[in-house]
Amino acid sequence: MTTDLAKFAKDNGVKYFMISFTDLFGAQRAKLVPAQAIADMQEDGAGFAGFATYLDLTPAHPDMLAVPDPASVIQLPWKPEIAWVAANCVMNNEDLAQAPRNVLRRLIAEAAEEGMHVKTGIEAEFFLLTPEGDEISDEFDTASKPCYDQQAMMRRYEVIREIADYMLDMGWGPYQNDHEDANGQWEMNWDFDDALVTADKHSFFKFMTKSVAEKHGFRATFMPKPIEGLTGNGCHAHISVWDAPGKDSKVNVFAGKGEGQTGELGLSERGKHFLGGIMKHASALAAITNPTVNSYKRINAPRTMSGATWAPNTVTWTGNNRTHMVRVPGPGRFELRLPDGAVNPYLLQAVIIAAGLSGIRSKADPGKRHDIDMYAEGHKVRGAPKLPLNMLDALREYEKDKGLKASMGEEFSAAYLKLKHQEWNQFVSHFSSWEKANTLDI
Repeated sequence: MTTDLAKFAKDNGVKYFMISFTDLFGAQRAKLVPAQAIADMQEDGAGFAGFATYLDLTPAHPDMLAVPDPASVIQLPWKPEIAWVAANCVMNNEDLAQAPRNVLRRLIAEAAEEGMHVKTGIEAEFFLLTPEGDEISDEFDTASKPCYDQQAMMRRYEVIREIADYMLDMGWGPYQNDHEDANGQWEMNWDFDDALVTADKHSFFKFMTKSVAEKHGFRATFMPKPIEGLTGNGCHAHISVWDAPGKDSKVNVFAGKGEGQTGELGLSERGKHFLGGIMKHASALAAITNPTVNSYKRINAPRTMSGATWAPNTVTWTGNNRTHMVRVPGPGRFELRLPDGAVNPYLLQAVIIAAGLSGIRSKADPGKRHDIDMYAEGHKVRGAPKLPLNMLDALREYEKDKGLKASMGEEFSAAYLKLKHQEWNQFVSHFSSWEKANTLDI
């Protein structure tokens, strides 16, 4: 049954709705709509000039309408007079094909036609910095091995507790919070869910975390590598496929004794082929899962102060071993450790489904399992592709991967590549202090 947003406002004391969509670069855009106007907005959508955001549109395009999806509505726990609602972008009475949430919705429907319902959980990592963003917020957080630091947790308890309380109140099933491997870094976890629900929660979590941090005088960032020499922000995804969506799911399609090295770890044949698709498309995947110039400071980083980057640089998979791109920690699921904090929540889920469907349709084999410590013995692996060294290499890999491009949608892929190439060109035309320091006296 569809939620009536006007009734939702009346029943919950909501005065305003924040109708929100996410553009190609992962930026969240919104309009604040009075509750008295939400009935019309629920029917027709809120109007936006798409060119003013990171979408491949021009000022001559007609209004893009963001039509709220009432199933996603969340009353802001820290400001309950406002409700946030994710929206689907429409133009000329059709879904805008390049809009990230629409890309994901289409792929979810495609997977459902083949009896597959992808469920994921994500591990969102972030730093708490000073308001200027130039250093971590806690001057006493200086340990060389800061992961799980108990005292540092207590010094930022009020921020972490407030976010965790809100997730408890919203019924997300949060189950652990910790100080992560870098000074000033945190991770918060909540229950896995259907891919679209996880994407909406991921978007809202970023919004909520930034808002709560600002309330306490800090700045939260999900930037992949905000501090040189420290571990970067990952966004690991735990992936499984089920027989039905939501509460109707009963059977984990990935669980079972398949053949070979994946079967030994409790993955079914379908799970093996889905993993095979991830491995097959990994280099192109990076253009989506690691979408910024800064992303490649994380996945190709030298050893950090703590002793490990916790990020992959080679396309390999393993069992319960955190030094590879994919980890199979137990039966019925696997963890993709490639994505970083800058990943677009909707495109992350979409590209996982696209690659997995490709693998199942082609019965892709993930290749040999490597159980070595990749950080210490990675040089012994022969034949495994290296992940892209920079954003341009990743974009070129995506351009070459015709199958993945088509699955993600030709209109989306063309728009994404166009805007990301523009971003790369802006980066390389930027004059840096490094250039002067290393070239001025040559």
